[in-house]
Amino acid sequence: MKDASRVQAIIEILDEVLKNQLPCDIILDKYFKQRRYIGSKDRRFISDNVWKIIRNRVKYTEMLGKNVTSRLLCAINFIELDLEILFNGAEYAPKMLSKEEKEIIKKASLFENFSEYAMYECPKWLFDKFENKNLIMQLNSSAPLDVRVNFTSREKAIDRLKKEGLFFSKTPFSHLGLRCCDRINLNNCMTYQDGEIEVMDEGSQLLSLLCQVKAHHKIIDYCAGAGGKSLAIGAELNNQGIIYAHDISVERLSKIKKRAERLDILNIKVINEVSDNDYSRFIIDAPCSGSGTWRRSPDAKFRLTPEKINKICETQKEILEFGASHTKVGGRLIYMTCSVFEEENEKQIEDFLKNHDEFTTLNHEELWKDTLDINIYPFESKKYLQLSPLNTKTDGFFFCAMKKIK
Repeated sequence: MKDASRVQAIIEILDEVLKNQLPCDIILDKYFKQRRYIGSKDRRFISDNVWKIIRNRVKYTEMLGKNVTSRLLCAINFIELDLEILFNGAEYAPKMLSKEEKEIIKKASLFENFSEYAMYECPKWLFDKFENKNLIMQLNSSAPLDVRVNFTSREKAIDRLKKEGLFFSKTPFSHLGLRCCDRINLNNCMTYQDGEIEVMDEGSQLLSLLCQVKAHHKIIDYCAGAGGKSLAIGAELNNQGIIYAHDISVERLSKIKKRAERLDILNIKVINEVSDNDYSRFIIDAPCSGSGTWRRSPDAKFRLTPEKINKICETQKEILEFGASHTKVGGRLIYMTCSVFEEENEKQIEDFLKNHDEFTTLNHEELWKDTLDINIYPFESKKYLQLSPLNTKTDGFFFCAMKKIK
């Protein structure tokens, strides 16, 4: 593809991204599937620049003022190149820039006085929610690729991946984790295809381990989604016992079967209704804002609104109430999110415990050290865990395990 054709592709993708309805990775995947003639180098160029624009969207928006369009975002992104060549009006190329667009671009290129929230690449209403601005900065950086090993050792997986020309190192906390700082396509990786590794952020691996499941436990992954934690727990149990997987979305749940087959996980049972009230481990990976995953999904922040977060918090409360009534005495109600916002995390637990004296939080320092067999405890509180790029070098996660004592 010519450079101008690549830019036109970026514009078409951004047209969908700016609607703030679908995740960018889904938009990119659909775009490329419908255009299989686009080569790998062109795909890399297009996707890299789409993500670059998204990661600079707040700054670019301030530069452009009220004149934000896909074309102008592209023009600002390629301002150091010859825009007359990129926007040349030829077949498969963007139409030529109008006089008005050129004036807007010229004015934008001289812009200097960015707001503080734009410097941190965060919409103002979300920026105001953060006390630690370093966390915002880290959440706007790119994340490494983390995988967990599946029915093999980390050493064997590292050796096999190395033979495929892929270089991974061990993650610092999870005994299952490997990390690669290079951008790679695992679809062409036989170690992945054979089910010896599975993509999973180290933080998510740790939360699965901290559930401390045993084969004799009655376990439910209540908001299982596509089954990431169910699969990790199933492997940790070495296919012993049963993990019941439930989710309100049948479409998300349907992905578990195919993933389980590749990973040779046999102890997951998908259920559509939950009526039993004697679960030893009632695991809630709650629907949330996803603010802890902005390193991987920087576009997610633009799909949030205060109203959406309020609705999410209400849903979380309802799920916690449901989980409380279905956890047996002596069992654990486990609540986790991939959010860094207090109202979805600490506040939810505090409100829940005020109304449920039959539950008490575990000592999470003891839980952490006992589960992972390490002395390092990188958290301030013992009542819950808040993982982040700052303290664990992972995505942002919240975890709280509560025991039902009566």
